[in-house]
Formats: sequence, C-alpha cells, structure tokens
Amino acid sequence: MISNLAAKYNAPVPRYTSYPTAPHFKAFDDDSLYAYWLSDLDPSKSISIYLHVPFCKKMCWYCGCHTKVTKQYDPVGDYAKTLRAEIRNVAAALPARFKISHVHWGGGTPSILSAEDFKSVMAVIAENFDYTADAERAIEIDPRVVDATKVRALAEAGINRASLGVQDFNPDIQKAINRVQSFEMTAGVVNLLRQNGIEKLNFDLMYGLPLQTTEDVARTIELSHQLNPDRIALFGYAHVPWMKTHMKMIKDDELPGTEERILQATCAADHLTELGYQQIGLDHFASPDDEMSVALDNQQLRRNFQGYTTDAADTMIGIGASSIGKLPQGYVQNSVSTGEYKKRILTNKLAAAKGITVSADDKIRCEVIERLMCDLSVDLDEVTEQFGQPVTVFDQEIELLKDFQKDGLLTLTGRRLTVTLEGRFLVRSICAVFDTYLGSGAGRHSKAV
Repeated sequence: MISNLAAKYNAPVPRYTSYPTAPHFKAFDDDSLYAYWLSDLDPSKSISIYLHVPFCKKMCWYCGCHTKVTKQYDPVGDYAKTLRAEIRNVAAALPARFKISHVHWGGGTPSILSAEDFKSVMAVIAENFDYTADAERAIEIDPRVVDATKVRALAEAGINRASLGVQDFNPDIQKAINRVQSFEMTAGVVNLLRQNGIEKLNFDLMYGLPLQTTEDVARTIELSHQLNPDRIALFGYAHVPWMKTHMKMIKDDELPGTEERILQATCAADHLTELGYQQIGLDHFASPDDEMSVALDNQQLRRNFQGYTTDAADTMIGIGASSIGKLPQGYVQNSVSTGEYKKRILTNKLAAAKGITVSADDKIRCEVIERLMCDLSVDLDEVTEQFGQPVTVFDQEIELLKDFQKDGLLTLTGRRLTVTLEGRFLVRSICAVFDTYLGSGAGRHSKAV
C-alpha cells in the first residue's frame, strides 16, 4: 500500500532545512543589509556558527554539496586564510562580543584542512567569541583524509562531536559512487577519535544508491552498530544530475526504484530501532540518552541546514563560500564562487550575496513546517495563537490535507495534525501543503521518497 501512496505523493519537494527554502533567495541590491542585520542582533542571546569548506580530494558521485576537487593543498590553505578574515569581519559588524552555543564544520571535506590551519581558524573564533558552557563543536569527517596528527589537532581545538561519512560498506557500491572506504579504515578513525577524547560520534549512511539492495543496507547498519555511534543519519540519495553534473556518472538503470527505496528505508528504520536507537523525524536515529533524543522527547528538536539539530540559537552565522546563515530578520547566503567570496572578504566586506527577508507569514509557516519535520505533529491552534494570527489562517491547508488523511498518512483532530507511521516517509509532501513558494518556478527538487 505504501508504494502506491508513494507513487501518488512522490512529487519533487524541498528537504525543508529552512523556510523559505534556498532556491527562493534573491541577490541583494544593498550590500549593507546583512551588516545591518548583524548590528541589530541581541547580545544577550547566544549564536551558532557554520563553516563551509568547499574542497575534496576526490568527487563522490552522489554528492549534492557545493564543493570541488583539488589535488594541491595551496588553494585549501589560502581558503583557510580567507575564513579567518571573514570571522574577523563578521565579529566587527556585531554590536558586542557574543557567546556561541554551536560550531559546525561542513563541506565538502572540512577535514581536508591541515592540522595547523584548522587550529588557526578555531583560534580566531575563540579570539572573537566566547563559548557557552555546554557548547557543541562538531565537524564532518572523511575517514580517508584523517590521520592521528589531524585527530589530535581536532581535539586540541576543542572538537567534541564528529560525523563520519560512511554511506555503505559494500565495496561494489563504493566503486559505483566513487568512494572506496573500507570498514577497517572507518573503525581505525573511530578508535583515533575516542582515544583523543572525541567520543560523541555520528555516522552518515545512505539508501537508494546504485546497485544497493535491502540486504546491503542491513549489513551496513550491523557493521556500523559494531562501532557504536551515538547518532545515525540515514539519507535517501537524491539523484539530481541536472543540478550536479557529476551525478551523470551514476547509471540510471543501477538505481533502485521507488518501491525498493521504501523497502530499504523501512528495513533500516526497523533494524535501527531494534538495536535500541530512537527514530528522529524523517531520517535520523539516536541512542536514547543522546541530546537529540532528549530534545525530541521535550519537543525542543530543531531543523537547520545541517539537518536535525539540538541547536536552539535563533541566529546561525554562515562562514565560507556558499555558506547559508539564518538570522531573526531572514536568511543570507555567501557568494558560491570561491573567487568572488575571497574578493569580497579581502576588501573588508561581508560575503553575503543573496538571501531573503522573512515576513510574518513566512515565520508562522516555518514554525508549522519545522514542528511537522521534527515532531511529526503540530497543533495549528497553538501556533496561530503563538503568532497572534486568527485560527482561520490555515483553513485552506486543512482542506488540502484531507486527502492525506483519507489515505492514512495523517490524522486530523480538530486542528492538530499528527503524521502516521505510514506517513513518516512522506512528511516532506505534507509540509509542502504549507509552502506558498512551491511551484513559483525557482529551483528543482528531489522526489519525496
């Protein structure tokens, strides 16, 4: 039955790591807007920082990120210098010295930075900001470019959580996605991290990859469980070769179909919950005592451009080329081109090139979508009261949701929506009902399943 419903609702929809979503950002007419937003922030509230490193030693063909391959280190070292300059530029635009609750390094491959360059960027952050007592400092790691020296540098710089890219442990699948990484290599890096005091570990796995079967997914989960990560993110491969041309290296006829993708996702979810993990929203799993599970239980889970998060800060400042930031006033995205990004920063400017100012309607819809993505439930009466809006605001959406209700994907009790077990994999399609930007012609998205 779920395969029939997936076929019915499997239209391209955003991943809803923000609302409005990135395809609707517009070029800034006024370079001073972002500076004004920064200057208007409340110093009594902590912020978070996301740093993007758009370099890899080798291109993974499934990758949907802003990155490029470099065989030489010089461009990476030069980029680290620009990161340091941007941090100083941003700090100078703020009205005071702020506290940071989360730092997250993403990419690309942030672990491509040398030990010295990584520590130097973290040192500049410490020079310009203070950390909250429980601050999380996380980095995404490619085990293929990490050694003992680099892990020691991460620990010395204060990193306390690491996410390891795994995807799948089947060597044939690894060859098909151009990412060969043995179980032994991954286990070795896990041991290095723990030996250096970095004990909070996440694994990123994928389903829907070329040549992948349900048995492959189950085996990868079993092997991952042997290494005991605190969190597992299980992403469905989004095949968008019109956006990322390297995805054309993946053969369409080797990709599993919708029904097989659903089997892989449900098998993985069942297996992970049997192993003791709690399912978080659409595609994350965490041990019961992990901060993410606690946040879910307390209805404090959030969602941002890194996916599900415990980061409760209203402001996330994006550092690095293509990096996206969120502020109370709206979203901003830095120049995607590393050349243009460097040019802006080295002339003492901010790097934000586009973004969007959020309206009152955007904010209330963002709250509804975030709660659905995180809690799989939302009380529309509570949300409208919270934002001082009439209860009739979402009358049209409630009518549109009745088809989902009829198909058993959600329940409607008054104005409370609750996504059913069958509807979990289609929660993005349910969220899309509240998206007034969808269909306006900006951008193409991956399918819901």
